[in-house]
Amino acid sequence: MQPSQDISRLIEIMAALRDPQTGCPWDIVQTYETIKPYTIEEAYEVADAIERRDMDDLCEELGDLLLQVVFHARIAEEAGEFTFGDVVEAVTRKMIRRHPHVFARSAADTPETVKRQWDAIKAEEKRERAARRLAAGVTEDFKAGHLGAVQRSQPALTEALKLQEQAARVGFDWSQAEPILDKIEEEIGELRQAMKAGEPHAVADELGDLLFALVNIGRHVGADPENALRGTNTKFRRRFSHIETSLEMRNQTLEAASLDEMEALWQAAKALERQRTSADRS
Repeated sequence: MQPSQDISRLIEIMAALRDPQTGCPWDIVQTYETIKPYTIEEAYEVADAIERRDMDDLCEELGDLLLQVVFHARIAEEAGEFTFGDVVEAVTRKMIRRHPHVFARSAADTPETVKRQWDAIKAEEKRERAARRLAAGVTEDFKAGHLGAVQRSQPALTEALKLQEQAARVGFDWSQAEPILDKIEEEIGELRQAMKAGEPHAVADELGDLLFALVNIGRHVGADPENALRGTNTKFRRRFSHIETSLEMRNQTLEAASLDEMEALWQAAKALERQRTSADRS
């Protein structure tokens, strides 16, 4: 089998990989649930390539993400639920329906009117979807109600931020940032109690409450939590790399170094960062 620019070749490859008799042992046993983490990971890889402006990587990562779509669609087809063609038809129908100013020559000719029209069409689609779910006997629908516009599929920190923003639109919000710090301290106390009691589920629950409160303070002071954490992750990488490089210069390994040695190098890395920041400002 040869590579091709035709999407049908990718679909053929996935079908071959999933063949119960001649396919790949790993691919055959995968389910929606087992490949879901890979789907999320590939979406992040796409975002990372965009941030780095690496077009070679972006091309490859978009292909990996497309593979995930084909993978899920193949599992669905085997179960008689839907096919890749159904996925394509659904999204093309949606795009045509949401862009009547392009495909039906409507009067919407400004970004503002297009946005209002898009929102109105989405609202109608939500009502239709709710009716289908009700007919199918699905009772729990996270897309219903005032918070229904917030997608559950995004990173948890971002979802928390969007939920808070949506609730704030109807007045369910702190009026100032300062009381949120008290709430954070309260959540830390409850986390301590759960840890002391040795209750794993309670610890996880309280940790989630603490993170939610931290997102809230970030929102009130204008610091996007996802970006803030990403910045801290980058900082951690940089400082840990300093530890590793410094130890290598001493012919030491990370495993052989003591925690005190690594902490001293960590503090040295922080000091270097402060010096560079001061030099940049002067």
